[in-house]
Amino acid sequence: MSEMIYGIHAIQGMLARSPERILDVYLLKNREDKRLNTLVQEIESLRLQVKVVDRKWLDEQSSQGVHQGIMAKIKEGRNYHENDLPDLLTKKADPFILILDGVTDPHNLGACIRTADATGVDLIIIPKDKSAPLNAIAKKVACGAAESVPVIRVTNLARTLRMLKEEHQIWIVGTAGEADHSLYQSNLTGKLAIIMGAEGEGMRRLTKEHCDELISIPMSGFVSSLNVSVATGICLFESVRQKAKIDK
Repeated sequence: MSEMIYGIHAIQGMLARSPERILDVYLLKNREDKRLNTLVQEIESLRLQVKVVDRKWLDEQSSQGVHQGIMAKIKEGRNYHENDLPDLLTKKADPFILILDGVTDPHNLGACIRTADATGVDLIIIPKDKSAPLNAIAKKVACGAAESVPVIRVTNLARTLRMLKEEHQIWIVGTAGEADHSLYQSNLTGKLAIIMGAEGEGMRRLTKEHCDELISIPMSGFVSSLNVSVATGICLFESVRQKAKIDK
């Protein structure tokens, strides 16, 4: 099985982590770009074949995505499943988990994966239903991070949350506007899972009921909510800040 990825950062990430998975590279005819030329030189140094194509072909293959003049066919990566969770969790002394409940935009999914990688998140959990696909759009926005952070789709999120708490003693923190305290008043260290809900709707009721704690992000202006990827970054980096303070 193979899949297509596109965009300079996505292909750079693949070259850095798993160059053996690259089957073919497609380059836009007459495209002059310093970053692209450097990338092509790296690809050619690995003796990978580069095929020159026209813009129409790239536009069609990327479904009109922002391909930046380059695309690659790659061997399909590992797909993680619920059965992989116990093994992934036991390898970490203090698992750091991001859970996305109802994030349906692949751009937001990709941005959250990118931030998760930057903050050292060990794995991402998303429900199978009503969640964005991990497609070429998400991988482009993730800038290569989709190859380094396991993304696990689960059939029943509530059951997974119970397992995290009962079998692995992980503290479940959900984000909600009605929370009675902010993330800056919460302890975001140790074995931790942070749940981010969909924009507007937030977490589903059953997901919220399985949280050990609800936190909010203080809002001072006219806007009442943030893009989910921005809110994810704020929460994850606050956890990083708190952990760094303990380590000093």
